[in-house]
Amino acid sequence: MIILGVIFIASILIVPIFLAIGYLFRILKATFAGIDELPDFDELGSMFVDGIKVFIVGLVYAIPLIIISYVISAIFNIGQYSALTASTFTGFNIYGLATAYIIYFIIAIIIGLIEYMAIANMALYDGDLGAAFKFNEIIERIKNIGWGKYILWYIVMILLAIVTGFIASLTFIILIGIVIVPLIIAPYFAIFATRSLALLFASSEDKVMETPAQEEPAEKPTE
Repeated sequence: MIILGVIFIASILIVPIFLAIGYLFRILKATFAGIDELPDFDELGSMFVDGIKVFIVGLVYAIPLIIISYVISAIFNIGQYSALTASTFTGFNIYGLATAYIIYFIIAIIIGLIEYMAIANMALYDGDLGAAFKFNEIIERIKNIGWGKYILWYIVMILLAIVTGFIASLTFIILIGIVIVPLIIAPYFAIFATRSLALLFASSEDKVMETPAQEEPAEKPTE
């Protein structure tokens, strides 16, 4: 955990963040392999590549949010530079921004729910990037877990993140948080959330339908 914290601190250099992401991804894979201990920090090249893959998945899933952000920005710019009368346009501008933010919030929640399962599914397939976009399989796994159970987990993780962030902010008041937050609090929560996701995802394993790779050809009857 401390090593992960050091990598978090070094992430201001950008490159180490992919090692941190790759390590969390390795926790997913280790859990699926039945390992309860934290994995070692070895094979850094492989870990870095896994971090890049997770980043790519996150970037692809974020495309709708990026588009909506541009729309919100456009609405704001129109509000700033439009030649329409202030009284007429202000109401339209506020309504447009409010609507855009509501849509953004709803889509962000939906994408987050799918994205977490997508990354876990990619870990199940040992880092196969395409597995993160097997939407039918991902949705099927969420159904097997139970939408209610999965959404409850999602909400709990958000609440824990808020509480963790609040505790972290308190430590900054006495300055010690500058060291404690990135070195202990942040990596501990990241490991906890990742392990939690892995166990939740694994609970669907015994229910998910067989993939073609798992099916064995029927044996021919002996004469």
